[in-house]
Amino acid sequence: MIYLKTDEEVELLREANLLIGKVLAELAKLIQPGITTRQLDKVAEEFIRDHGAEPVFKNFPNPYGPPFPASICTSVNEQVVHGIPNDQPLNEGDIVSIDCGTRLNGFCGDSCYTFPVGEVSEETRNLLITTKEALYKGIEQAVVGHRIGDISHAVQQCCESKGYGVVREFVGHGVGREMHEDPQVPNYGKRGNGILLKNGMCIAIEPMITMGTKEIYMQEDKWGIITRDRKYAAHYEHSLCIRKGKADILSSFEEIKKVLGDKFI
Repeated sequence: MIYLKTDEEVELLREANLLIGKVLAELAKLIQPGITTRQLDKVAEEFIRDHGAEPVFKNFPNPYGPPFPASICTSVNEQVVHGIPNDQPLNEGDIVSIDCGTRLNGFCGDSCYTFPVGEVSEETRNLLITTKEALYKGIEQAVVGHRIGDISHAVQQCCESKGYGVVREFVGHGVGREMHEDPQVPNYGKRGNGILLKNGMCIAIEPMITMGTKEIYMQEDKWGIITRDRKYAAHYEHSLCIRKGKADILSSFEEIKKVLGDKFI
């Protein structure tokens, strides 16, 4: 069932999502060769709790295995999503997608940003640029009177036209009191298809895009998802509210931009 949010509920969602932007900015200060994703997870959890929220990913149930053990997902290089933080140091030229979820005042925030570690190749940089561009192409279609397929098609067209793979098995979703609500928001589809978008519908759009094949598989930990050809993957996500004429983006990358300056992609 899809729950349309009141203006008051949208503002509570905004608070939860803006906190994530601050979390990701705090981590942006630390991301460099030698840092471990477990260290980033510790900082993220402390920051979330210090701001009166809870990390909704921690102990998130898993139908295939144990619950998620950390507060953020840290997907490195060929990991697409759901990477578990560990003690392996990040290296120059890596990328790390940090997906973060919060619950604040009863509502959930959800946003992701892919960070370069030090200097990355031009090929990698172009993957990040295109994936982020696809996110905003999808958001442009997220308005009253359009359909889910319009969002999906915009993301798919942006990425596949440049030779990138679009992951099918994982999709965006509704957001509200629960982290994952209806409707699903795929990153591929046909214009004019799917659920009609209505004022007050809140969703997360999250392109998961690969440098090579769209084929993926699950790691032994039953969480991490890897590209089958082991080529890099990128992941960007915003939560937003459907409005007339223009979507209201509830999450933000502006705090990250302040930290990264001219290195902001």
